[in-house]
Amino acid sequence: MNENMNVQTKELATKQVGLIIGIMFVAFNLRPAITAVGPLVGFIRTDLHLSNGVAGLFTTLPLLAFAAMSFLAPKIGRKFGNEQAIFLGLILLTIGIFLRSATYVSLLLFVGTAIAGIGIAICNVLLPAIVKQRFPNQVGLMTGVYTASLGAFAAIASGISIPIAVGFDFGWKNTLLTWAVLAIVALFVWLPQLRTGKQVVNETGAHSETSLLTSKLAWFVTFFLGFQSFLFYCVITWLPQILSEHGMNNATSGWMLFLLQLVGLPVSFLTPVIAAKIKTQRSLVIIIGILYLIAFVGLLSTKMFSLAILWVIFIGLAQGAGFSLALTFFVLRTSNSNQASGLSGMAQSLGYFLAALGPILLGILFDQTGSATAPVITFVIIAICMLLVGLRASSGMIKDNHS
Repeated sequence: MNENMNVQTKELATKQVGLIIGIMFVAFNLRPAITAVGPLVGFIRTDLHLSNGVAGLFTTLPLLAFAAMSFLAPKIGRKFGNEQAIFLGLILLTIGIFLRSATYVSLLLFVGTAIAGIGIAICNVLLPAIVKQRFPNQVGLMTGVYTASLGAFAAIASGISIPIAVGFDFGWKNTLLTWAVLAIVALFVWLPQLRTGKQVVNETGAHSETSLLTSKLAWFVTFFLGFQSFLFYCVITWLPQILSEHGMNNATSGWMLFLLQLVGLPVSFLTPVIAAKIKTQRSLVIIIGILYLIAFVGLLSTKMFSLAILWVIFIGLAQGAGFSLALTFFVLRTSNSNQASGLSGMAQSLGYFLAALGPILLGILFDQTGSATAPVITFVIIAICMLLVGLRASSGMIKDNHS
């Protein structure tokens, strides 16, 4: 009997390790298809004779796909099982990467980008539900694992695109195509999880849809992620321009973006671990808000610009902690995996809609004012809003009307 128990324990441990590796490989794929594009836009625009505005769709399209698909992803997960749905998302991501790299036809390039965005959106929304259902006692640790995995490959992809395209003479098409290899590997790593995919559908309360739209707490979590996403994509898009206006050269401002993402990696892992161990996460929200506000006020002051590297580090810490805390709210504020996927879908739908609009709105501010002051003041306002809703999102549990 003891031998049977030992065998079962080993089998369970093996399955858990396999799931953890699978989650990491899925997370590895959630940003490179997007972040690898930015450094290559100039090559793409030249080869396809595109305007700057049209080329900007390479960043906007995936975000719009995230916004559109995030509400639908929980329904796909409930119908087929979250594990199967994530496998479908990886397939769509792979198809999208191949499609946009297989032709010089502009239309197919955009279609492939949109399909890749849809695949990523499905995985984005359902990973928190997987963590909630399969690791109920380690939600903080597992959220940290996949947010750190996501952030690491987001930074790697943006950093190595030019070296691969130019240094290895791959060109932009083959450089973007290389990320299909990572997606295919993730498909094979995730295959064993398909056997347990229907377990989520049969979970207690999984068929009951909580009315998240009437929950104040759900809206606070939603706006926390929304404001955080707005700041993240606006900073990623416009920080080099803001730094250049103060006299920093283009090469240095580019390295500042890399530094920003790099310093965010450790806190993106640690924040969920800490958040899961404390009763309320208000202290974390306050720290994130203070870091943002100090950094943005520092960027506003010409006299304090000599400390620009410190402000960039503060922004990186705030972004890494803010994003991972938002994802942790999906599992801490919900009672089951079905509810977690619903909240994840609701929050990410609005969040990425704001993220898609943010860089455009700040671009208009730059054009109208001819200065970085108005955009940075906008950062300050959004950071304050994020702090206020974050304090309200930091405690409590969303009620399940059917439980």
